Parts: sequence; C-alpha cells; structure tokens
Amino acid sequence: MPGLLGKKIGMTSVFSADGKNVPCTVIEAGPCVVTQIKSVEKDGYAAVQVGFQEAKEKHTSKPLMGHFKRAGVTPKRHLAEFKGFEQEFNLGDVITVELFNDVTYVDVIGTSKGKGFQGVVKRHHFGGVGQTTHGQHNRARKPGSIGACSYPAKVFKGLRMAGQMGGERVTTQNLQVLKVIPEHNLLLIKGSVPGYKGSIVIIEK
Repeated sequence: MPGLLGKKIGMTSVFSADGKNVPCTVIEAGPCVVTQIKSVEKDGYAAVQVGFQEAKEKHTSKPLMGHFKRAGVTPKRHLAEFKGFEQEFNLGDVITVELFNDVTYVDVIGTSKGKGFQGVVKRHHFGGVGQTTHGQHNRARKPGSIGACSYPAKVFKGLRMAGQMGGERVTTQNLQVLKVIPEHNLLLIKGSVPGYKGSIVIIEK
C-alpha cells in the first residue's frame, strides 16, 4: 500500500465538531524523497523506495552513498518501500503529507516500547493463581502448572510464560485521520500508535 515514513511527535487531544475531546497522536509525516524506482522487469516487483530525515555523509556507508548519488539526493537516515502509488514518480521527487488529504483511515507500523523481562500477569494478562487466603503468601502472580508430569512429560513449545516483552514490530490498523497540516508536515491520527516519542513509524493508506 502507498504510504510515508514519519516520526512520532507525541500525543495530545483535539475537540471534534460535536464538542467531544478526542485523544490523538501527532506524527511528522515526511517529506520523503524518492531514492529508487523498482520495476517488474529489473527487480521482479514494482515499488517506490523513499528516504526520510537527513543524514551526515560521515555516518553513511560508502555503498549507501553511491546509492544516494545515483538517485541525485542527499543521504537519508531511514529507507522504506511502498507499492501501489497511483501516480508516477521520478528519482528525487518529494512526497509530502498531502498524500493523506483525501484519506479517512490509515495503518501505522512501529516498534513497540521495550519493557524488559516481565511476568505472565503483565505479559499475557494472566489472572494469577488461586486466592490470597488459605495459607498462600507467595504465589499470587505465578503462572501455575505448565504441563502434566506423567504424559506427555514435557512442556509444549509456545506455552505462554515470562520473558522479554515489547520491542516488537506492531501494526495498528484502521486509525482515523483527524487532520492534515501540510505547512508543518503534521498528521493527526485518532488514538495511540506503537513506539516511543521520536520513534520512526510507517503510515500506510
């Protein structure tokens, strides 16, 4: 799907036409520069590669510098590919947030906040084991049984247990576009999107 790279600025709230206070996320969407045009004949599929945010040459590898010089653009920090653009683009073209002017809903892809090693109650929403009375004093947030001992005498793969939580690629679908502010490259989206403030997100139609 066509889309843009952006940066999550943070959350705020706006008032709707009927006076309701609506929480929303502010995203700096673009401007993105076209760095490569992929075709079915040459690459096996059609797509447009775009770059977002300026990068210094000393922080860019030589292969990437050659890639950007062929496109005739300055080095970029982040690259992404999008399919299904309705209009034709050339190398060096700039795509702005105005891409979403007539769009009602978008999908936002980002990396969720890392929360470290967490137990089953927080990670998988377990209810805890048993009651807090009847002599129990240290098992309220434990996972409980993880399998029978006689048969199958093993723990099945994929069993929900404690472990690393967060820091994963997450897609939030069908978020309503509340407002497009092209003069500041801002996009106001209803609700929350994955990631911390300043993280890079992908916004797709």
